[in-house]
Amino acid sequence: MTAHDELRLLPWTGPDGKPCYLSTDDQGGYVSRLADHIEAFQLGMASQLLEHSHQVLDDETEDPEELNLLAAQLTSALRDVLRVATSRGRTAVGPGHP
Repeated sequence: MTAHDELRLLPWTGPDGKPCYLSTDDQGGYVSRLADHIEAFQLGMASQLLEHSHQVLDDETEDPEELNLLAAQLTSALRDVLRVATSRGRTAVGPGHP
């Protein structure tokens, strides 16, 4: 997933909210496999949440609490997906990005 001498952005942050990186050439190592599994889970959850958001919006709900919760969940999922994309080298890292 990462080229030689590159750091891999992990799909979690440290206790202070700062990004965590992995430096290794061993893509089959424990931490690399754990990161792969977490990324797959995050992408799956984002996909399910997207389907759920269509249902909520199709119902034309006017419940502000439900819409607020949906917005918070979508924000979290988007953050996870951007982190995965950055980790896999498919997007540039810039200000405001992980």
